[in-house]
Amino acid sequence: CSAIDACETSNGGCSAKAECRRTTPGNRACICNAGYTGDGVVCIEINPCLENNGGCDRNAECTQTGPNQAACNCLKGYSGDGKRCTYISLCSQNNGGCSEFAICNDTELTERTCTCKDNYIGDGFKCRGNIFQELLRDSNTSRFYFYLEALSIRDIAGPGPFTLFVPRTDVLNGDPRVKDWIAKGVMAQVLRYHMVGCASLLYNDLTRITNITSLHGDPIHISYSQNSLVLNNNAEIILSDAVGTNGVIHVINQILVP
Repeated sequence: CSAIDACETSNGGCSAKAECRRTTPGNRACICNAGYTGDGVVCIEINPCLENNGGCDRNAECTQTGPNQAACNCLKGYSGDGKRCTYISLCSQNNGGCSEFAICNDTELTERTCTCKDNYIGDGFKCRGNIFQELLRDSNTSRFYFYLEALSIRDIAGPGPFTLFVPRTDVLNGDPRVKDWIAKGVMAQVLRYHMVGCASLLYNDLTRITNITSLHGDPIHISYSQNSLVLNNNAEIILSDAVGTNGVIHVINQILVP
């Protein structure tokens, strides 16, 4: 007589995910393989994510990758190896995408707010100071700023409101009359002729009026036709409505002469 091997056929009736072990002749024990749980006849894959988030950080996602195996990945807004995740402040990098003149505040995990600092206006992503400051920040208007500084003209640094018509930088650089005006000491008068006090007039406002008085004292004639605003029948507004805390800047393609 020979002992019957209970595991010889069909894995002894054990699960395909189990090991059949001979015990006594004609008997066997079914032991689930590593990563599985059950009585050996039925073996179910263990999902480690179902208990204690699989050992992952509470701010991580646990993903089952195999029997009793899992990967940990930090949630959006956190960094780390998944076992330990640290909150990433959106505001810690590049001011959260806010303007350099704005305050960035973290709110929710993937959110932040941008608020312009005192003495600046805007949506937080773009913040503007007074129009005197804004002249320097735009290459189209920076030359006008340098002439104001050179002649110590600070009118538009005041509370305002002001409306400013600025000849584009290349226009100021290319007009030979500028050197002559400087030599004759009348450049300050020319510059002030481009400033209007006591009003912050947007493009749409200008389409409804025909004359305004400059800080120089002389009037500026305004005409509107074919969707164009022209000053003194000569200078066209080519960029408009750069709003600052104390007024608005419009860029023109010719110098206004009083």
